[in-house]
Amino acid sequence: MLLGAATIALAAGAQSPQPQQTQTPTTQPSTTNQQNTATPAQQTPEAQQPEQEPPQATETLQLFSREVDLFFAVTDKHGNFVNGLQQQNFGLLDDGRPPERIIRFVQQTNLPLRVGIMIDTSSSIRQRFAYEQQAAIDFLLQVMHPVDRAFVEGFDVQTDIEQDYTNRVDLLDSGISRLRPGGGTALYDSLYKTCRDQMLTLKQSADVRKMMVLVSDGDDDYSRATEDDAIKMCQRAETIVYTISTNTGPSRDKGDDVLLRISDATGGRAFFPVRMEDVSEGFMNIEAELRSQYSLVYVPAGFKQDGSFRTIYLQSLDPRYVVRAKKGYFAPRPPE
Repeated sequence: MLLGAATIALAAGAQSPQPQQTQTPTTQPSTTNQQNTATPAQQTPEAQQPEQEPPQATETLQLFSREVDLFFAVTDKHGNFVNGLQQQNFGLLDDGRPPERIIRFVQQTNLPLRVGIMIDTSSSIRQRFAYEQQAAIDFLLQVMHPVDRAFVEGFDVQTDIEQDYTNRVDLLDSGISRLRPGGGTALYDSLYKTCRDQMLTLKQSADVRKMMVLVSDGDDDYSRATEDDAIKMCQRAETIVYTISTNTGPSRDKGDDVLLRISDATGGRAFFPVRMEDVSEGFMNIEAELRSQYSLVYVPAGFKQDGSFRTIYLQSLDPRYVVRAKKGYFAPRPPE
């Protein structure tokens, strides 16, 4: 019954007018600041020379919107992307309840990207490093458009951003080429720090899609943060994480399971190349998915601005199709 109710809510949302912005909570970490500054009194003639009044205090009003932006992909049982589906083809529950209102549903393939390339530079991947570098360079050449921005980072026991956000592929190429392997592995610390510093604080005047590509064997022998800490920070930063394993053994190991859990929780996908030469195929599949995503914007029911984690359950009503979306998000806390 819950899923049926969610379907009805999705269909009804298509006819709902877009709500006006109100001073209500938002599901996004960003806020809008408006400054109402009193106009200073006009100066009197110089001969009078009155004492100037002290400047009036500036009042800052924070406005919140409850809209949730949800990007997701749909595949068939063979992993092929399914395009052309409509709003009524899906059922949605937010924190166990159908949404209050659907604002917009589109197959979104052109929103600007904010991409982070995280490459494991620990000593454990030394023999595979050249393949990782070349595959990452080829990926950026394919995916980057003038409106997109990306940064390049290597990590071992600490993070090393070789190139900050830019849309110049030549600078990103140079940044990847400067990375050198060596040292231990602090995967969770690095992922936590990168989402916090590069994604959570990202300021944008328009809608963008935030995603990272993590190339690693999934091992960690140095972090203070836990796997759960890293995943929660990615969710707070509204960042999809795609992972590409550099393990080439005959069977999946515990590092591969780590990569799978990270990607699954954030709405991304994990790739497990059989040979190192196939790492580039993982990047190609990510590029194809980024251009085949749907976008759903909705207002959740029973929303509370309490910092709690709200689960998302999105399902195709056609059992032949599989939906891949993030598992939830953190509601913002009230401003102090």
